Formats: sequence, C-alpha cells, structure tokens
Amino acid sequence: MDIQRIAAFSQGSTGGNPAGVVLLKEAANETDMARVAAEVGYSETAFAVAQDDTGKSWRVRYFSPESEVPFCGHATIALGAALGQHSGPGTFALTLNEAAITVDAQETEGGLLATLQSPPTRSQPISEDERRDVLSLFGLTQEDLDPRLAPARIHGGADHIVLALKDRSRLAAMTYDLDQGRTVMRKHGLVTVMLVFIEGDQSFVARNAFASGGVLEDPATGAAAAAFAGYLRDSGWPHGGAFTIRQGEDMGSPSLIRVTLDDTKGAPVRVSGGTRAIG
Repeated sequence: MDIQRIAAFSQGSTGGNPAGVVLLKEAANETDMARVAAEVGYSETAFAVAQDDTGKSWRVRYFSPESEVPFCGHATIALGAALGQHSGPGTFALTLNEAAITVDAQETEGGLLATLQSPPTRSQPISEDERRDVLSLFGLTQEDLDPRLAPARIHGGADHIVLALKDRSRLAAMTYDLDQGRTVMRKHGLVTVMLVFIEGDQSFVARNAFASGGVLEDPATGAAAAAFAGYLRDSGWPHGGAFTIRQGEDMGSPSLIRVTLDDTKGAPVRVSGGTRAIG
C-alpha cells in the first residue's frame, strides 16, 4: 500500500496531528488495514476506496493502532488534502461505516486547506458512573470544573465525554494512566475524553485523551471538535456561528481547528484546518 503521511490542523510548516492516508482502487481486508495502521503508528490511518472513475466519491474506513473507529476528523482533513492532490481541489463525497459526509480541498498560499462536513451531532448529560470514572481517571474533582459548561457525552460521528476546566494550568498538567484510560473509555464506549479551557465565547483550548485507540493524547481532534460544536449549540452557548480550538500546545505540536455552525439542532457542522506533508 502507498501510505501518505499528512499532518492535519497544522499551522504553516509546524504542528498538527499526523495521519496516515491510503488511497485504494479496491477494498482491502480488515486484517491488512489494522496491520498497516499499527505499523504507521499514528492515532489514525484513513483507507479510502474510489467508488467511480471521477475521483469524487470514496468509501472510507479509519483504523487506530488498536481498533477501528467510526469517524476521525483529523484523518478526514488529511484525506481531503490527499484527494485534492490526487484529483484537484473540490468537494469529495465520503461514505463512512455509519454516515455519509463530505470533505472540501482548497488551495491557499499556505498549502491545502481542508474542510469536512461532519455527521449529525447530539449531546446529553453524563451519568454518575461516567462522571465518577472520568474524574477519577484524571485525578479531578467537581471543584476543578467550570460551571459554565456541564460535563456531557457528545457525538459528531463518534462518542466523547467533555469536561470544562476552570484553570488553564490544570489543563496543562493533564496526566493519566493509559491502561486505566483504555478500560474506562472502552467501558463507556468512548473514542476520546476531551478536556477544555474556555478562553472566550469563541475561543477554547483543548486536550484529548485517546486511550481507546492506544494513544495517550491527540494533538488535534476534529471529530471531538464537531461533537463539541453540537454541544455548544444544544446548551445555548453564544458561539456566534464560529469558534476556534487550539490544541496540542501542551505536547509541543500546536494545532488550530476552526469550526462553523448554525443554530439548527443536530445539524452537521463544518470543521476546517491547514495541512502539511510529513517526510
């Protein structure tokens, strides 16, 4: 397989979350895709199979080093860049395991910019069992949480839990045991746990633990950003139609995620980011 390595949500020539991208003419079997994803070692690798001769329609599956995931935002942004190079700028239709989405590729002075339209979003309060397990995992207490955004289970193609923290330094100090995190996330059917600090109504700083996929932390998590956008909308947050998430700063890989949305509850949102080739 020809594996492209592309960082998504990068800032110029730095930062971003690396993803593997494999463009295929015919579907590969799950064993081979899982093996390649483990060998690549990034948090996700996207495998895309052309559905016709136009290069505009693709069947996509995402694999982490340890599991298949239903949707991955940063790998979709990386895939958008690869498809833009393969077929030229434009809009590409992507059929996932559980949803149909699109990704756009646009040439800019700084390189290829990709924008995905997410699956539908939804959110709900977390259960007491989820709250207890997740707070314990990160060594947090109720007093560490920002009351402006209650803990929630959020979805935008995959399931996450989000916790808003009062203190930026508490976010910077995030730590947890990978094995315990894997157990907690798999117990509750989570792809990641998202910790956020509220800088302003339209500006957030985030960290995402991805133990379910065998990865301690993602430098940029587009799927969680989409789910978070749906939650902000559901909660009546004054998002103003757009916001940004800075991620990866505390792990030395600064990333920037831009999200646009309307006020239609449950509707897909648009997540954008720059890209850069690795190697």
